[in-house]
Amino acid sequence: MSTILAPQKAGIFLVKPFVPQLVYVEPRALDYSLGKQLVNKFENMGIEIRETTSHNHIRNLPGENDFQRYRMAKSTLVLGLRKTLKFDTSKPSAEYAIPFATGCMGHCHYCYLQTTMGSKPYIRTYVNLEDIFESAEKYMSERAPDITRFEASCTSDIVGIDHLTHTLKHAIEYFGKSKYGKLRFVTKFAHVDHLLDARHNGKTRFRFSINADYVIKYFEPGTSPLKDRIEAAAKVAQAGYPLGFIVAPIYLHEGWREGYHDMFEKLEASLPDAAKKNVTFEFIQHRFTKPAKRVIQKNYPMTKLELDESKRKMKWGRYGIYKYVYSKDEQNEMKQTLEASMNEFFPQASLEYFT
Repeated sequence: MSTILAPQKAGIFLVKPFVPQLVYVEPRALDYSLGKQLVNKFENMGIEIRETTSHNHIRNLPGENDFQRYRMAKSTLVLGLRKTLKFDTSKPSAEYAIPFATGCMGHCHYCYLQTTMGSKPYIRTYVNLEDIFESAEKYMSERAPDITRFEASCTSDIVGIDHLTHTLKHAIEYFGKSKYGKLRFVTKFAHVDHLLDARHNGKTRFRFSINADYVIKYFEPGTSPLKDRIEAAAKVAQAGYPLGFIVAPIYLHEGWREGYHDMFEKLEASLPDAAKKNVTFEFIQHRFTKPAKRVIQKNYPMTKLELDESKRKMKWGRYGIYKYVYSKDEQNEMKQTLEASMNEFFPQASLEYFT
């Protein structure tokens, strides 16, 4: 079972693969073979299974207060259908976000899912894969002969549950056979062994989220340690996947220049030479919104995360709300510093974007 994590305690990492404490099943989930398979799997694992007419009707999760119920929700899995098959755009990472799951078992203090998930932070996995792939086909047909990239981790860390569902593995093999599609996703979890034999045909870029020790220690509980992520990245590279790393969120803290330099040095020292070719990096600075700040401070009241609007620059966001980013000078120094370290240790790498 997953551990209930105390927000004030740094350095707690999820070493074992996630196992839900509670599973809810929406009615039509059992109309699909994946839904039936997962119900059988969880019954055999002895996990409590409840029926619900809709995930929106889930009430009365175990716990004596909001703190405990929030943590129980993060250990709850809902089997349901993806009904909205119009895909969101996913710039600059990809053309579209492809939805296989929503929610995450990790407890990253800064995560934007804090607000997008609102009062329902449980994890949902969608069993109607055929419908999702059919929609992807339409998007690819519209853009053909141009390649269409699909991002599978906009609303979840899909790797974190895929050892249970194998949804991602199906997707990797689906796009492996595709003429005009490619798949991308990013993870903080090291549980990748079941994906190593997937027939990806080089059409899936497997990315890992990495960060300076300070950020991982204080803001990323409930995830795999950096050492395990790097070891998983080496396995992925040896399996022939195109490899990438997202440095996010880039967070200014005491000693940040040295911290990020050390991160690149550790990464270079641990990866096999074959993994250093064709590797990509993406840099994303820390940002937050006022609604996110309220939710973060409620769920993680002892967080060390700096959320002072007066120290940031306001930027209009795509969803009609201001977000708070670093000043232009700080952004420039941030990009130059990390890019210099990237070029020092990975001279063949490319930086896809900084945002």
